[in-house]
Amino acid sequence: MTKQLVRFGAAVMTTLLALVVLWQFRMVVVYVVISLTLAAALRPLAQRLVGQGLVVRGAWILLYLVVLGGVGFLLFLTGRAAVTEIQQLTRTVSVQDAWRLPIWLEGSAFQKELAAWMPPPSRLFEAITGDQGQLVLPAIVGFTQGLTGVASRALVVLLLGIYWMVNQVHFERLWLSLLPSEQRGQVRSTWRTIELNLGAYIRSQVVQSLLTGLVLGLGYWALGSPYPILLALIGALASLIPMVGAPLAVISPLLVGLLTSVQLSLLTAVYTLVALVALEIWVRPRLFDRRWDNPILTIVLLIALQNAFGLLGILIAPPLSAACQILWKLLVSHRQASGAATQLSDLKERQERLWAVISVMEEAPPALVTSSMERLAELITKAEPVLQAVEPEPPGSAR
Repeated sequence: MTKQLVRFGAAVMTTLLALVVLWQFRMVVVYVVISLTLAAALRPLAQRLVGQGLVVRGAWILLYLVVLGGVGFLLFLTGRAAVTEIQQLTRTVSVQDAWRLPIWLEGSAFQKELAAWMPPPSRLFEAITGDQGQLVLPAIVGFTQGLTGVASRALVVLLLGIYWMVNQVHFERLWLSLLPSEQRGQVRSTWRTIELNLGAYIRSQVVQSLLTGLVLGLGYWALGSPYPILLALIGALASLIPMVGAPLAVISPLLVGLLTSVQLSLLTAVYTLVALVALEIWVRPRLFDRRWDNPILTIVLLIALQNAFGLLGILIAPPLSAACQILWKLLVSHRQASGAATQLSDLKERQERLWAVISVMEEAPPALVTSSMERLAELITKAEPVLQAVEPEPPGSAR
């Protein structure tokens, strides 16, 4: 009895000590989680290079670099245009002495109540920035330092993600070696299933956000909005937030309308609502797997992680929610057939070993070998979801 108590106490103390250490290094853990998520999203790009010749591999890498540079340059132009529009909005607010309301509300009790409750835009701007704007410079300096920190952290996450993506097999062998040998096959299969579904989820979310920003930006520009890039950027980021994202995207042009034109704000708000509904009905089902869409769990994680980690918590909350749901389905709701999963995992590992042997051959492999390996990879990809969907039969069931 005494030995069991000592053992139980040691287990509890070890668990508490591990939690304390994780909390002390929580930012490192967050960076690792984000980099693993990025590696899962970019995994198909790396798989295209496996088994290819040196020239083809170099061409793909060059294409990746060109696309990455183009996306980075586009993000730079978008950010610069958004900053310009923010400055323009700031100048407008600083000199405007009244809120823009519909004609039918002028002279009404609502306008008088609004004037008594909310000061004019210029006074509100002066109260926020201080007399003669002495608070603007510290805010700009803090914002610039924040952007520098975000850029450096993003570079670290990108490098870590590339490392996980390139050294997947070595990384898996490292942490799987800590587990008992009889559990490694099942754990590896579960890990790769989570990574596969999580990567698809991240790619769908990114594509959805880019499409939302593009559709909203073009629409705002066509309607003549003075801040099309800023409003489109807000809508693209809001589309990543479940449940409350769509209302935020619709409210933004309405608030801007209090400073510019009520009629234009109503048009942009209606257009935003129609565009979001159209994307939700026709585009989202083709890009997003609704099996991992649990807004309540995502909101709970978002609130908790935002309170603990700030912006980084907001970024990792949706992928973490999807990972929790995938893990629950695999281990609790629908258990995998362990024999089939283990055999599939072993087959994948053998396939990777064959590719490694073929890649170090002095001469180029015959076309038959390359085509056979590509066909094998295609067959494994097609068979994987079928084998994962197989549920084990209860013991003693008759066939």
